[in-house]
Amino acid sequence: MRHALHYGTPLLALLAGLAAGLIDASAALATLAFAGWLIVQPRLPGQLWLFGALLGSLLLAAHLLPGFTPLPIGPPQDLGGAAPWQLRISPDKAMVAALLLAWWLDQPRTAWRSISLTVLASGASLIFVPLLALAFGVLDWQPKWPALFLPWLLINLGITCLAEELIFRSLLQRELVRRFGAAIGIGLASVLFGAAHLPAGAGFAGLATLAGLGYGLAFHYAGDRLWVAVLLHGAVNSLHILLLTYPLR
Repeated sequence: MRHALHYGTPLLALLAGLAAGLIDASAALATLAFAGWLIVQPRLPGQLWLFGALLGSLLLAAHLLPGFTPLPIGPPQDLGGAAPWQLRISPDKAMVAALLLAWWLDQPRTAWRSISLTVLASGASLIFVPLLALAFGVLDWQPKWPALFLPWLLINLGITCLAEELIFRSLLQRELVRRFGAAIGIGLASVLFGAAHLPAGAGFAGLATLAGLGYGLAFHYAGDRLWVAVLLHGAVNSLHILLLTYPLR
């Protein structure tokens, strides 16, 4: 059970979710199976392990497995979208973030490829994603300071952005870049990241593809440093909630 100690904290969180009634027994067993799959990585063929890790991650992150109950934080709020929005903690996505982070802590690190290009990719994402959202009518201009912005920011960074960047950058993009080179690998990961947002509409998926390209470039030029992609992702999402209709038009 190599490096299994890193999984202690997420498994304690799983027990807490069980005790609080946010995770039922079947969901807990599925989560334990996912954790076990991550832990036994060295004993499985690489492609088989990657397929199982991606499948389990996406099933949990997309809320496709039963037995998880979201925890609402505060009342619904009108943030200019088509319907009121409510801040919630999704225990299934939180478990993906925690377990994949435990896996990621054991992965080898590389040197920065280019600090200047990391900054350039990050700056371009922060400028062009909101501007194109407005230019193409995907979202409308609506500056605001939501009452629960700070709790939203913590949840967004620590669960949403962390889980998505671990899946699409740490798991997927690194393998695609290794197989096909940086240009194709980053491009494919960005397109798949956009496709995951298709339930929100084609326009939003297009924006997510562009944002994913920025996150992927920043991640790559930062030497696969996860925190760079997570902070950039959180910054783009913050511009969305603070300046534009949220979550959708």
